[in-house]
Amino acid sequence: MSAEPLLSIANIAVDYPTKGFRKPPFRALENVTLDIHEGQTMGLVGESGSGKTTLGRAVLGLAPVTEGTISYRGRDITHLNRRERREISSEIQVVFQDPYTSLNPVMTVESILAEPLMVQGTPAAEARRRVAELLDQVGLPSDAGQRLPRDFSGGQRQRVAIARALALRPRLIVCDEPVSGLDLSTQSRVLELFIDIQQRTGVAYLFVTHDISVVRYISHEVAVMYRGGIVEQGEADAVTSSPTHPYTQQLMFAAPLADPAAQAERRAERRRLASLSRP
Repeated sequence: MSAEPLLSIANIAVDYPTKGFRKPPFRALENVTLDIHEGQTMGLVGESGSGKTTLGRAVLGLAPVTEGTISYRGRDITHLNRRERREISSEIQVVFQDPYTSLNPVMTVESILAEPLMVQGTPAAEARRRVAELLDQVGLPSDAGQRLPRDFSGGQRQRVAIARALALRPRLIVCDEPVSGLDLSTQSRVLELFIDIQQRTGVAYLFVTHDISVVRYISHEVAVMYRGGIVEQGEADAVTSSPTHPYTQQLMFAAPLADPAAQAERRAERRRLASLSRP
């Protein structure tokens, strides 16, 4: 791991305006700090409303940062304008939760994958070669480029979304719940694809999920979010195996188990922890 982080988030806060005369804004993030290094995965885990998606959006320039800074390769990218954001778009990409709504339903897969290349001025012949390379990289057949997104399963569509994110050879990909809409067997295959791509390309991930078992599987480090702040952070094995914060412990006990007896014990422990955390 390099000494200098690829992405450094320092004490950021995000406020959203609220309706009503003189009503104070809603603070979605408060004093959030974390670093992501080259070729590493930072897993960001928490329940719905914890702020994890807002943090990913802040990195992408889609959420209003009111305090703190976000730096990429030493450059402050907290408040870039549209032109400046486009300049770094080739290096910071995103994979969204729902692959179908993030893909244009009337464009062929080849057109979807070639679009970011053409915008960057890549010649058509070179773009076609790159599309063929991308399809192979994510394990899709060569004729997939001539088909529409609706012709694929959910897992295959997510592979198309991953290929599009990889098209410009980024150094960082923000993954916003990229496997939550998939069945368990498909989740496993897509997670293996993320890991394989990282090993081959050295890309870094900010991997956002509500599932602590997913971050345990894919992450090098984990940050646990609760009510807009990070309550626990560290190496993935330590945080997901022996968490110290009660909220992280609740997340761990919420993960399903195949054994009914063990699952019942886990639910009882989760209820006990929840009762202890009540005021």
